[in-house]
Amino acid sequence: MQHEWREGNRVTLLPEASRFLPAMFDAVQHAQHYVLVELYLMESGRLADKVCEVLIDAAKRGVKVYLLLDGYGAMGLGREERSRLQRAGIQLRFFNPIGFHSLARNLSRDHRKIVVVDGDVAFTGGFGAVDDFLSAWYEIAVRMEGPVVADWEKLFRRLWRSRLTRAEKEHSTQRHDNKEMLVDQRFPKRYPDGVPGRVMSARGYRYQAIRHSLYGRVSQASERLWLCTPYFVPTFSLRRRLARAARRGIDVRLLLPGSEHDHPGVRYAGQRYYQGLLKAGVRIYEFQPTFIHAKFVLVDNWVSIGSCNFDHWNLHWNLEANQEIESSVVADDIRALFERNFAVSQEVDAAAWAARPWGQRAKEWVYGMLNAIVTRLK
Repeated sequence: MQHEWREGNRVTLLPEASRFLPAMFDAVQHAQHYVLVELYLMESGRLADKVCEVLIDAAKRGVKVYLLLDGYGAMGLGREERSRLQRAGIQLRFFNPIGFHSLARNLSRDHRKIVVVDGDVAFTGGFGAVDDFLSAWYEIAVRMEGPVVADWEKLFRRLWRSRLTRAEKEHSTQRHDNKEMLVDQRFPKRYPDGVPGRVMSARGYRYQAIRHSLYGRVSQASERLWLCTPYFVPTFSLRRRLARAARRGIDVRLLLPGSEHDHPGVRYAGQRYYQGLLKAGVRIYEFQPTFIHAKFVLVDNWVSIGSCNFDHWNLHWNLEANQEIESSVVADDIRALFERNFAVSQEVDAAAWAARPWGQRAKEWVYGMLNAIVTRLK
């Protein structure tokens, strides 16, 4: 889904958990009306305990709290935590729990990350409520105020309503309640000094507004095209566009994970594309300090940040959502963030990569084949 460009937004970049977690917790702690949270990953641990604590405290103050979790990504969240949340009055639902139906249906996941507080502020990025985000994984988020917050809220509300149980639907019908268990939406104000923004979402291979938006920007790039993704298994169309941009003199760089990776096989599957991209002039950096789980793109003065990894898997199966921003000020912040990360990364040397050992090549081939098989599942 493609929302309209909205003027008058305030955007704050929050790199690393030490910044975005306190910012989100603070927003929830100051909530007066409602809190909407949609996550892919949530599992029992220190961070989940803190999330539960903050949400429960809000509920005790009379704030309406709605928590929507992916049925697979939240399998690690224990019964105790689920019961604590529900006893506190928090509305808890799960998207597409794993079941004995088609494999394709089980593969479809809600990968979005959305936090909305009182209709005034929203957060998105690649974060989740698992302990890896505390220090083991590098992640970023963005805080938004302004008209785009209403679009983030609409995304949440639409999916929440689709998760209504039969009993809830009957109860809603009997009461003639069009709000369907949700409080009334509040609408944010517009900031005269704000920047243009647009919310983009995707839902499986038929609805890929995020992909088409990225492709268009890549093709139109005039100076710089920098992309960070943790799971670099790009479509043929994206690889072709990246190579073409580099050949016409655009500064094309990829910021990718190094040896620290939660799915090494995915890394090998993506590395089989290195040689062709390097030959075209694309520069590739592998992040060294930790596993980099962030997903953000800079094309001239256009920025996209959110849940989408821009890989085959995300684009084919998942519900995704990104925040797009058109602003030289925000672009400068993202450029500086990229440069700090490039400085602690190892750039892949084209000549050395061409001479890589056969063992590495074999891993690329095997995992590349596995990725191709899974991608073709319907």
